[in-house]
Amino acid sequence: MAEDVFEQYRPLLLGLGYRLLGSMWDAEDVVQEAYLRWMRTDTEEIREPRAFLVTVVSRLALDQLRSARVTREAYAGPWLPEPVSAEGLGPLDTAELRDTLSYATLHLMERLTPPERAVFVLREAFELPYDDIAEIVGSPAATCRQLHSRAAKRLRGTGARENRHFRPTSQDHAALLARFLTAAQDGDLAALTDLLAEDVVAWNDGGGKVRAARRPIVGRAKVLAFIAGLMERYPHDEVGLIEVNGEPAARTVMGGLHQVVTLDIRDGRIHAIFGILNPDKLTHVSGVQR
Repeated sequence: MAEDVFEQYRPLLLGLGYRLLGSMWDAEDVVQEAYLRWMRTDTEEIREPRAFLVTVVSRLALDQLRSARVTREAYAGPWLPEPVSAEGLGPLDTAELRDTLSYATLHLMERLTPPERAVFVLREAFELPYDDIAEIVGSPAATCRQLHSRAAKRLRGTGARENRHFRPTSQDHAALLARFLTAAQDGDLAALTDLLAEDVVAWNDGGGKVRAARRPIVGRAKVLAFIAGLMERYPHDEVGLIEVNGEPAARTVMGGLHQVVTLDIRDGRIHAIFGILNPDKLTHVSGVQR
């Protein structure tokens, strides 16, 4: 049955839509639209359902991504991707699938143009040939090669992708995250200093729904002062470890506000701290009460 075929590919399509959009709400919308189109199609004439559905979801997501950029530019404070539990988004059996789902990479992909992001995800995560990508995005294969190269260079320029193979294992990531949380709760600035990279950046997304820093906090000294101020104001927070985007993360309750905290860890140091407080963005994370 046509519906059974679609359900077979739903996790893959959700994973694709989420990587392209950084929002599970939006990914679910485009996958639902793809489902409606699939059910209106004479599926017996389609020899490769996976290729057909990947094309439909990619084009829908690309259109939505173009319009979303305007909305995100008007967002109250930094716009961060919506954290999600990896379950239900297809397998993570390659380094590329894991890397393109990681929260730090999704955040960096916001710097790409919609065509760059689409080509990068389709090539890196789903290993599509450039000829197939060209048909999806409506550009020649040679142009798609250039878009992929440009996207890879822009991400490499941040130091993230070139250090992918030096990122910690899940166990090491969890251990460093636990050390960070303990040091923050104890107000141990010396320990925090050892954990933070000199150019660390703290990002906070309250979306105008809850109080949060409206600008990125840049540099070790400023981030240390920011953490110390939070701990002084909200000393009795609740903390628990969860999984977000296939990596260890933390859920906290401070002053009654629920938050998900994820880290970008490279070479044993924390290079970015992401605090997601917007309650609308916490609905797809297990273990967070709302």
